[in-house]
Amino acid sequence: MRIAVVGAGAIGAYAGAALARGGADVVLIARGAHLAAMQTRGVEVRSPRGDFRAHPEVTDELAAIEGADVVLITLKAYSLPELMPRLVRHLSPEATVVAGQNGIPWWYFESHGGPLDGRHLESVDPGGGIQASLGTGRTVGTVVYPAAEIVEPGVIQHVEGTRFTIGEPNRKPSERCRAISEAFVAGGLKCPIEEDLRGQIWLKLLGNASFNPVSALTRATLGELGETPEMVDALRAMMEEMAAVAEALDVEIPVGIERRLERGLAVGDHKTSMLQDLEAGKPLEYACMSGAVVELAELLDICAPHMTAVNAAVGALDDLSRRAVPNS
Repeated sequence: MRIAVVGAGAIGAYAGAALARGGADVVLIARGAHLAAMQTRGVEVRSPRGDFRAHPEVTDELAAIEGADVVLITLKAYSLPELMPRLVRHLSPEATVVAGQNGIPWWYFESHGGPLDGRHLESVDPGGGIQASLGTGRTVGTVVYPAAEIVEPGVIQHVEGTRFTIGEPNRKPSERCRAISEAFVAGGLKCPIEEDLRGQIWLKLLGNASFNPVSALTRATLGELGETPEMVDALRAMMEEMAAVAEALDVEIPVGIERRLERGLAVGDHKTSMLQDLEAGKPLEYACMSGAVVELAELLDICAPHMTAVNAAVGALDDLSRRAVPNS
């Protein structure tokens, strides 16, 4: 199986290196010093599960996805509206796109059923351009659980987690999901297939759309967020509003709010990815998370004042931080 990884940063390079270790024919698409280092020395993965090095093909040319059976996209969600029309020009007719983004994915309402079937969310897919470019039936969803970071160009520190849960938008079993899962497992990763991935999407979103923006706004680690009872109450209220939206969409979240809240705060002295992006002067990935929740709440006539306020605040923070960084 030939697998192209578009956006081979920390997670993409980690997944690509593992897939290559398992015998897949992998090409990583990256840029900058990280690209040059991987081309010269391969990908070095440092992990509590055991260090390893892999030498997949590495390039900065998007055309390298031509001929790939699977295209794994691990870019930030805000990159996709510009990327997808260019990517589609190079996709093989039978290629499968595995969408590894946070938040509510662009394909969420594909084969969804109900009154929102086929709908696009402006916060995720402005104007419906991503879905229009790719069409239906090309995507397998995934919820990415590993945590990793680039500690130096070409070197990935795998922190925890090996699970990439996948599933079809139409909730049906498929041969392509089975083949993708086997490739991930061969590389030492976990890749369970969910009949309906949407419950897992909302489970991860409960944390991402609460802890991430609040940590960016306060500059607090997860442990520090748990030190103030009023802050814990506010986070709980955000999760309750999200759960109400999920329930209106007939989603059963597999873990309760209190357990999800406790798990997140128990991580302790850890900066969320959004806080790390803020400190690094990068754009903030919030529209697909808090923005999508607010948009859905409005569509479903659900009151979500905590989510609305936090989304507005983090949007203003993102705008101000972009102005402060030239060419961002």
